[in-house]
Amino acid sequence: MRTRLLLIVIALAGLGLYWFFNQKPVGYTERRQVLTTSVQQENELGAQAYAQILSEAGSSVICSNLSRQCAPAQENLVDVVREIGDDLRRAAIAYERELIAAGYPVEPKAESFDWTFNVIQSDQPNAFCLPGGYVAVYTGMLDVTGNFDGQVTAADVIDRDKLAVVMGHEIAHALARHGGERMSQGRILQVGQMAIGVAADSRAVMEAFGMAAQAGVLLPFSRQHETEADKIGLELLVRACYDPREAPELWQRMGELSGGQAPPEFMSTHPSSDRRAENFELWMADAIAEYQRRGCPTL
Repeated sequence: MRTRLLLIVIALAGLGLYWFFNQKPVGYTERRQVLTTSVQQENELGAQAYAQILSEAGSSVICSNLSRQCAPAQENLVDVVREIGDDLRRAAIAYERELIAAGYPVEPKAESFDWTFNVIQSDQPNAFCLPGGYVAVYTGMLDVTGNFDGQVTAADVIDRDKLAVVMGHEIAHALARHGGERMSQGRILQVGQMAIGVAADSRAVMEAFGMAAQAGVLLPFSRQHETEADKIGLELLVRACYDPREAPELWQRMGELSGGQAPPEFMSTHPSSDRRAENFELWMADAIAEYQRRGCPTL
């Protein structure tokens, strides 16, 4: 029994040391993150995943080579997404240069990303940016950021600010390497789970470790990633001269979509919509000051 306990302690100590020595600064915030992958590896995986997603979506990718048609209204949706994307791309490059000039440990990525923006026909209110700058926005999200009336029309992209909030948030995930961090965390914890299972010679102990890692490590980090992406995305938003005041209302809308059926926050991968709206309110004064400092249009 003592021998097994000693082996478990050694396994946990080794896991902790490996985690500690693979920490790197996020750069955009003061947090440190565990990374066992390179930017190049992450970007290559992002490109592969993006190609697969678009291939599976097929003709649902609006105005793509696989689409049977590209009506003017559809082309307008794609154009707006790509225009917002280009604004945020330039903002990301500028933000990285500012941080580097100020002495922050940022590894520049935005300038070398293979920025790609597509719109996918789907009722799902979602969007993503994979490592490398591969972005997709689902038409269901255009309704949420637009008139919020259950339909997707050209009117949904007349006011672009809420859509820019969403896209800035997703791009922030890629800049902060959250995908690589999640992959690294998963690998380390998987190895740790196997090592502890062998040391304890018990499947129950191995499963208990997995459950503890999910609740105590992966979910809290996932929520932290979302908050971090909200904050970095807000920095991109004001540098691209989009109205930051639209962010709290966006998350109030997202909360309405859940219909009060969201799981408790401690069991979720995301902070609650209410908490996210509150965070934006806390950050708003600084965001507006930065917006005004840049000579953006009067709010």
